[in-house]
Amino acid sequence: MKERELRKRCRRLLKDLDISPPLDVGQLCERLGERRGRPIRLMAYPLEVPGPFGCWIATATADYIFFQQETTKAHQDHIILHELGHLLADHEPGGDAEPADFLRGPAVESLDGDAVRRALRRTSYDEAHEWEAETVATIILEWASVLNYTIPRAAADHGLRRIQGTLGDHQGWL
Repeated sequence: MKERELRKRCRRLLKDLDISPPLDVGQLCERLGERRGRPIRLMAYPLEVPGPFGCWIATATADYIFFQQETTKAHQDHIILHELGHLLADHEPGGDAEPADFLRGPAVESLDGDAVRRALRRTSYDEAHEWEAETVATIILEWASVLNYTIPRAAADHGLRRIQGTLGDHQGWL
């Protein structure tokens, strides 16, 4: 998929999900999960370094995004958005890779073993899949960083929020 198509898809998704600045990655995952009819569960996990920073596991009932717990919040958000990028770019979990050691342990034991074996990991993507996922993460973070500083926060008062919505800047997602 071309970058222009990814940008359109991201813009449409963020507008459809009514995600407004400041970006809350957890809220984005929650709303995307609701829209898809299967929750996206975020799992902070002490992933071994060196190794992948994140992993998306699709089961029959939910999507799980494991991400490095031993890093900054900003880096965690980027990792989560990268893994979401695989979902948004319509990548399918697949392949014959055995789960890496970082996928073993109590946090994963209750998950479907076949789903874990099919998990898309950074080490098993081809370059096009990785580029697409990273591009989605970058697009969303770029827009969020601009909008977080240029759009005033919504007022707590409902009446004032309506006035802001009517008279305010409607730049929205770029």
